[in-house]
Amino acid sequence: MNKNLFGAAALVLATLLFNPAWAQEAPTADRTATGGAQTLEDIMRRQEQLKIDESFRSENLGNPANAAPITDQLGTRGGISDADAWRSIRYNKIDPTVQSPGPANTVMIQGEGIAWYKLREGPVITYGGSALLGIIVLLVIFYFVRGRIMIDGGPAGTTIERFKPIERFGHWLLAGSFIALGITGLITLMGRSFLIPVLGPDAFATLAAGSKWLHNNIAWAFMLGLVMTFVMWVVHNIPNKLDWQWIKAGGGIFTKGHPSAKKFNAGQKIIFWTVMVLGVSVSLSGLSLLFPFQMPMFADTFGVINSVLGTSLPTDLAPHEEMQYANIWHSIVAFVMMVAIIAHIYIGSVGMEGAFDAMGNGQVDLEWARQHHDLWVAEVEAKEGKGGSS
Repeated sequence: MNKNLFGAAALVLATLLFNPAWAQEAPTADRTATGGAQTLEDIMRRQEQLKIDESFRSENLGNPANAAPITDQLGTRGGISDADAWRSIRYNKIDPTVQSPGPANTVMIQGEGIAWYKLREGPVITYGGSALLGIIVLLVIFYFVRGRIMIDGGPAGTTIERFKPIERFGHWLLAGSFIALGITGLITLMGRSFLIPVLGPDAFATLAAGSKWLHNNIAWAFMLGLVMTFVMWVVHNIPNKLDWQWIKAGGGIFTKGHPSAKKFNAGQKIIFWTVMVLGVSVSLSGLSLLFPFQMPMFADTFGVINSVLGTSLPTDLAPHEEMQYANIWHSIVAFVMMVAIIAHIYIGSVGMEGAFDAMGNGQVDLEWARQHHDLWVAEVEAKEGKGGSS
């Protein structure tokens, strides 16, 4: 994975989560009426993700270093309702013990939840949903402007084997599981806003629970398909000088004739590496979400990025923050993959005559193969010593 690209993406993500673009600097609050204590306006500003100077709280901790240890159980009212003690916990000035230790149980106060929620419910859903609708609209327009890409001169009537059964199995395992993951993921992420008004809360609750179960379990099929397709096709997807010629010619989409290509052309290689790189990334973040607090990844990743790029990404993350980063990253990567896969599905089905047969039954028309993958056909014919098979 390109570290610079990943670093830039992580930097944008960290900026959005910890310093959201929509947050504005709040004016200095007048706390004279409260003797320096926080006001209702302070509370409202934090909920609205406005940046405020919290030194009036973080530096007003009484004397926690010499304070008596907290021995009473802290309940809903904070035990003895010791404001100094709770501020000390918030700003990590004391280290309280808990009866049920664990990576998340020792975190009593975690202040980034609102930022995560607003990012998830705001930009992630808005921009992600817009990207999905946008690519669909663009493909519809493209179809009516360009039309279906036909076989020049018509089909030959004879076929050649394009993909073996094991290759088609790996492809459909990966594709089918990804489609299921995409649908169930969208229900989980966006269902509250779009489906509850239609289905009602009870029906949606059943649908959401089923979607979550399917999403968690189908993930294993996706990861298996990812490994299978990588092992089978990586050798055919190594970039070469032919790819640049294919890209310069636009793959023959806008002109007559198609650039020379081997088994996979440059467009297919772009899809392959997009699926592989992003598929690994979305799988890792998914595993982190499947096993909460057991696979923290972002603090260490940010540390590496800071050492390479000289950035100052946060490296002291609470377990909950690790999960919030994993959730946001998982959603963003999934949206990017869905946009790419929708375009791939279009070209492999209604967008191009004869393309679906490659993964449908493994046999493609010989003339289609010669027009789109002429060098591969020549290799197969040289190996078999004949011009194709019926």
